[in-house]
Amino acid sequence: MVTLGCARNEVDSEELAGTLHDRGWELVDANEADVVVVNTCGFVESAKKDSVDTLLAAADTGAKVVAVGCMAERYGAELAEHLPEADAVLGFDHYPQLADRLDDVLAGRTIQAHQPQDRRTMLPITPVARPAAAAEVAVPGHGWVPGARTTARRRLDDSPVAALKLASGCDRRCSFCAIPSFRGSFLSRPPEEVLGEAAWLAEQGAKELFLVSENSTSYGKDLADPRALEVLLPKLAAIEGVERVRVSYLQPAETRPGLVRAIATTPGVAQYFDLSFQHSSEPVLRRMRRFGSTESFLALIEQIRELAPQAGIRSNVIVGFPGETEDDFAELQDFLTRARLDAIGVFGYSDEDGTEAAGFDGKLDEDTIAERVAQISALAEELVAQRAEDRVGTEVRVLVERVEDGECTGRADHQGPEVDGECVVTDPGEVGVGDVLRCRVVASEGVDLVVRRVDGTPAEDRSGEQP
Repeated sequence: MVTLGCARNEVDSEELAGTLHDRGWELVDANEADVVVVNTCGFVESAKKDSVDTLLAAADTGAKVVAVGCMAERYGAELAEHLPEADAVLGFDHYPQLADRLDDVLAGRTIQAHQPQDRRTMLPITPVARPAAAAEVAVPGHGWVPGARTTARRRLDDSPVAALKLASGCDRRCSFCAIPSFRGSFLSRPPEEVLGEAAWLAEQGAKELFLVSENSTSYGKDLADPRALEVLLPKLAAIEGVERVRVSYLQPAETRPGLVRAIATTPGVAQYFDLSFQHSSEPVLRRMRRFGSTESFLALIEQIRELAPQAGIRSNVIVGFPGETEDDFAELQDFLTRARLDAIGVFGYSDEDGTEAAGFDGKLDEDTIAERVAQISALAEELVAQRAEDRVGTEVRVLVERVEDGECTGRADHQGPEVDGECVVTDPGEVGVGDVLRCRVVASEGVDLVVRRVDGTPAEDRSGEQP
């Protein structure tokens, strides 16, 4: 099982691995595999290329190759036509019977490639009507069945961090994004299912639960409870064995004061805000079919830091969007400078199949986009390094993720998995993966922190004030 793309795909792969294991399939190293299942990503062009390259590399092993995941769902038969090296291209609707389809592949039986459709049409338009209808729709990552715990999911690594899916799909219509068309309408998982899977993950050794979805701020809107996430967070944090709960994928326009307070002040919940601003110029945001402005985003950041001065705040931005003027670009630079974010992902705009923005006029040439990406990336690198340097002298709680050849690394509350930097622990002493250490920041190296272990009481209270 090879997983590409985001943490949501990681959940889907582990659910597929659990299903296959129950049907007698055994996970082995790639060089021993009869079948390689590649869970593809179809988000942007670079991700699609990585998916194709991985499928081709899998075919070179001599094993049968099956493509699943977002790229397979999005392109289906078209992908199969252009990539004959894949023995099958399967969509989400194949997931419940994946073991049977792998049997077919091994037996040399032909499987008709997935035929894509707009998955938003598969659930009712009215959100509260969706949970009842969802039983008839394959929704990856929603397969947890209370009481059938051995069949729901199988961990694919021994990391102390585990992604936990809150919901799938998205109801927003951002003009640059194709994800809702192949992931479907927004659908929350019932709280009892989330809590049950969280408890199982803790039993498997997970110390940090990383809550993922396409839009976590919408959680509960189809459960007739807009405060559902605020209610769920303390319950998740109270599960035995869980040291930290982290929320990802917050939509700024939907981030209510109550949710800000819950994340900033609930014991056991990381003071971490993953806010997808995308831009700050109001005219650009409107063309993106998004809401907000430089001042409203800065007000949200101020609200967060009033409650939790040391909170981590990260975001992604898109530059070179159709119609972006020099003034728009300058406003984005000003916003980032004033916002003092801890991590910034920078993307240059590119047309995506089936999106509204692909038909917009006012397209910028590739050289201009590349130049703006370079400028914003350089600024972002400088800003996040300054933010990291500001943390020197403060105390952090570090979840240890790697101890190897005398080097100990992990992440503090303000650092999300893989993308937000890490903490390098000097002189850690006796320590193991999964331990949580109280440390003092002694230096910074770009976005990374150098920390030294200290003994005593927990590193911080939930007001965000340093002891």
